[in-house]
Amino acid sequence: QVQLVESGGGSARPGESLRLSCSASGFTQYYYRIGWVRQAPGKEREGVSCFSSRDGTTWLEASVKDRINFSTMNRGSTVALEMKNLKPEDTAVYYCAAVQGGDPCSGNEVYEYAYWGQGTQVTVSS
Repeated sequence: QVQLVESGGGSARPGESLRLSCSASGFTQYYYRIGWVRQAPGKEREGVSCFSSRDGTTWLEASVKDRINFSTMNRGSTVALEMKNLKPEDTAVYYCAAVQGGDPCSGNEVYEYAYWGQGTQVTVSS
């Protein structure tokens, strides 16, 4: 069973930075996609980032790509998301998510991820 364990998150003021980490284990296939999804209060889940272990491609959500640093280690079994210049609209529960298989990242992974972490709250307020 794939397990995703998140750490990081918390509270921050506008303009500050936060870093989230996720450690994945239990993949039964060699290739997989892994990334971050967030869900703000009253809104649908939104894909933030994706890494494909087959071709090394990444996808970043356009509205935040200039403010995030998405990094991977160990073929993506560990991923981190550093968010800079945080804004109140970044307030959300952030989930690490994954799906097995060798497809490249498309930006639609939020509808395809089969495995989810427990989520970590990020709150941005002054």
